[in-house]
This record gives sequence, C-alpha cells and structure tokens, in this order.
Amino acid sequence: MGKIQALAYVVAQSTDVSKWQQYGEQMLGAATAPSAGGGLFVKLDERDYRIVVVPGAEDRYLFSGWEVANEADFKATVVAIEKAGVSVTPGSPELKKTRGFKDVATFVDPSGNTHELVWGYAGGNAAFVSPIGVTGFKTGKQGMGHTVLPCLNFDATFAFFRDVLGFGLSDSFKFQPGPDAPVMRMFFMHAASGRHHSFALAEMPSPSGCIHIMVEVNSMTEVGLAHDRREKLGIKLMATLGQHENDKMTSFYMNTPSNFAVEYGWGGIDVDPATWQATNGERVSVWGHDFSVGFR
Repeated sequence: MGKIQALAYVVAQSTDVSKWQQYGEQMLGAATAPSAGGGLFVKLDERDYRIVVVPGAEDRYLFSGWEVANEADFKATVVAIEKAGVSVTPGSPELKKTRGFKDVATFVDPSGNTHELVWGYAGGNAAFVSPIGVTGFKTGKQGMGHTVLPCLNFDATFAFFRDVLGFGLSDSFKFQPGPDAPVMRMFFMHAASGRHHSFALAEMPSPSGCIHIMVEVNSMTEVGLAHDRREKLGIKLMATLGQHENDKMTSFYMNTPSNFAVEYGWGGIDVDPATWQATNGERVSVWGHDFSVGFR
C-alpha cells in the first residue's frame, strides 16, 4: 500500500497563461513567476509553486501531484500501483527538473484522471510575499489543499485510492443537485498528513477534468477580502459563501481561467488518520454554499 502524504501541486492548462497570472496575483493573492515552455508558477508558500499552468489548446485541469515522504515510500507506492495492474511511467530527467523533485512517476486512475507521484522537493525555498498583502496559505506538511475529481468509474477508483494509495475515508455524501437530478456520490479522503480531505471523488462528469481545487488562507478576514476582490474583478461565482458540514471549512467558490472552480476558504479541521471514524454527511453545508449560482 502507498503512503501518500499530501497533494503537493496541481497542473492546469490554459489557452492564455497571462489570464492565470492576473488571476493568481490579483484574485488569489499568490505570487507568480514564469516557468519552462511559456508556463507559469503560482506560488502559495516557500516552494516555487503549488499550481503549475502550462499553455495548451484547451482551458482544463491536467494533473494532480501527490507527494510521499521519501524514496522508499516512492518505490513502494510505484510497486503497489503496478501490482494493481496500473502502468506507471517513470518521469524523464526533464520532467524531474521542471517539477523540482528528485523523482516523478505518472499513472492514470480507473476513472481516467492522470496523477504524478513525487518525492524529494528540490526547488527553491524563498519566503512567500503576496503582491496584494495576503498573509499566507495553510500548506506545509498538508500540501497545497485538496482536489475534487470526476470519477465515473466510482467504486474502482475509490478502491484504488484506499487499497493501493493508502488514503482513508473521511466522509461520504450522496449529492442531489436538484429534485429531478440523479443522486451522485461524493467520497472525501484523507492522506497521511491529516488534512480532512486531500482528495475527493465526485460521481459526475466534468469537461474541464476537475470539479474544484481548494486553497486555505490564514483567517476568515482573508476569505472576506477575497470575496470582495472577486466581485470587483467580475470573476464568476460558483457557490456562495458558506460553511461545510464535514470539514467545517468556511469558503466560497469561483471559476478559474482553466474552467474548473477554486474553493477559497478558512477553518478546515484536521483528522488523525489512525483513529478517524468515517462519517456520513447529511448535507453539503451547515449554511450557505448555494451552488446553483454557478449554473446561472
């Protein structure tokens, strides 16, 4: 079984990388820097990046980068993935250099989502300075946040993340977006670092390749300031301000230049992977989070 620690980064594709630079700096409050091949690094902490944007023909999500603690765990996870019948592609020297890790391997889950496994961050460690004064993001050992991916081959993908990659189930929820809509499952899974969920499976399609990613700031004030910035910048709201029932995160959702949403939040709880008992959510949120705004 694998020993994934956290979501290290995500990779997005954009038809206009300059839109991501403006979005990253003026909306998220992140720092940015050019990256190889005309791409962009979006920096949330001392690492060079937590979001990589690469130029391409579509605005979409490409990869999720999962980090393990050391080389032994990396090799053991690769073996576990291959033993499960999933092929693993070793990262080229160029990819390792581009990502800034000692080793990288790529695989595809049973629902067709592409993932990168990494260990040994070897990039820069410069202090984070927001261009608009955001005090910082909750990252560290818990990684960049979480990602929610479309998983239509739901049961097989859940079993893969649980039995092969070593994730634990934090919460399960049956989501029905409207009275005539089908019931869709959402499972929220934690990695070894203790964030309530680093990954969630959504039993629904998403043309962009991702339902949403989440970044967490240091205070509710930062969420409120971002809420004001979104309105001022005219960025599409995907869900109103609210507080989730399962991880207690207070947040709102907005679109990104790559056509998936980002949840901008504060106050998410941690779990102890050794003792946490999975819950069964009765509702998405305690208050707020009207997702219908994203369809208007």
